[in-house]
Amino acid sequence: MLNQVGNLDASKLFSHQQELWQAQSHYVSTHSEFYRELWRGREAPANLGDLPELPLSTKAQLRLSQAAAPPFGDYLASTRDVVTRLHRTSGTTGQAMNLALSARDCEITEALGGRSQRSAGLRAEHSVVHCLNYQMWMGGVTDHLTLEKTGAMVVPFGVGGTELLIRTILEIGIDAISCTPSYPAVLEKVLDEHFPELTPRDLGLKLGLFGGEAGLDDPAFRKRIRDTWGMEPRNANYGVSDVMSNFAAQCEHDTRLHFLAADYLYPEIIDPESEQLLPLEPGTEGELVLTHLLRDCQPLVRFRSGDIIALDEISPCRCGHRGMRFRVVGRSDDMVVVRGLNIFPSMVAAVINAFDELSGNYR
Repeated sequence: MLNQVGNLDASKLFSHQQELWQAQSHYVSTHSEFYRELWRGREAPANLGDLPELPLSTKAQLRLSQAAAPPFGDYLASTRDVVTRLHRTSGTTGQAMNLALSARDCEITEALGGRSQRSAGLRAEHSVVHCLNYQMWMGGVTDHLTLEKTGAMVVPFGVGGTELLIRTILEIGIDAISCTPSYPAVLEKVLDEHFPELTPRDLGLKLGLFGGEAGLDDPAFRKRIRDTWGMEPRNANYGVSDVMSNFAAQCEHDTRLHFLAADYLYPEIIDPESEQLLPLEPGTEGELVLTHLLRDCQPLVRFRSGDIIALDEISPCRCGHRGMRFRVVGRSDDMVVVRGLNIFPSMVAAVINAFDELSGNYR
């Protein structure tokens, strides 16, 4: 099933989702103390169509759970000996969280992430250097393993040592880089200061697999990467740490994110203020809510991601993907209302990037 989701029609996909949910709902109801309390002892509905009957769960609730029952919280549904890997979130939006994964959780996570990397264009003939933090963060080891799923040669570089990175890229002939969108600007500065004889294009990078930060929907940013580096920028790594490391990416035909995990994650969209369920149809904008259809260690049900998305398409893409395509507009906790308009930091970034005389770096 892990390699078939993009080719399933809607009815077959829902049948698969429903089959998984019937087992998962019973598992959560009987093994997760957190959800038993949240649901006040009631059983989860067996039909996915009735999922909105259940209350939403939030990051704040998970933080309280881990504080009261460390290290994994009372939403750990498995026994501790089932846990084979521990990650920790970066804590950029609050308290860092401990993430527990079973062997099966790891297998699914890596397979779904591999779909994203392939969708973004990484192939077995590429050599890719991975420049995210390997220190407990999901973006390090787990994303490294998703890169390997494509068959590409992966260089586990990590963060820091930018001068060494430049020499490594040149020595090995690396043609792809996995990093944050802001990192090329750092490379440019180091090139200017320590390798004045080289331009960014001299490094020979052809594919940029970006994630972990906002800004990739900005056409000015993409144009700057193409013009400066001669490489194709791809949004290759969208995920929600508590839910799944990486489950959406663009393809070569469409810069919008393709939801690539519908066989293991069930999406909903809600109004972030009223919590009202919104239709999964083009034109809908709201907060993404996710439910695990198969998860051993820390299954989440109707979890508020905090990400405001705009659902643009549900029709098939030229790449063959049949699921929803969307853009991340911003974070619900970053949104401010100015004269009746919802304003996000990403909108400010787009204005800054429109000026060629500015570097695009800001605080």
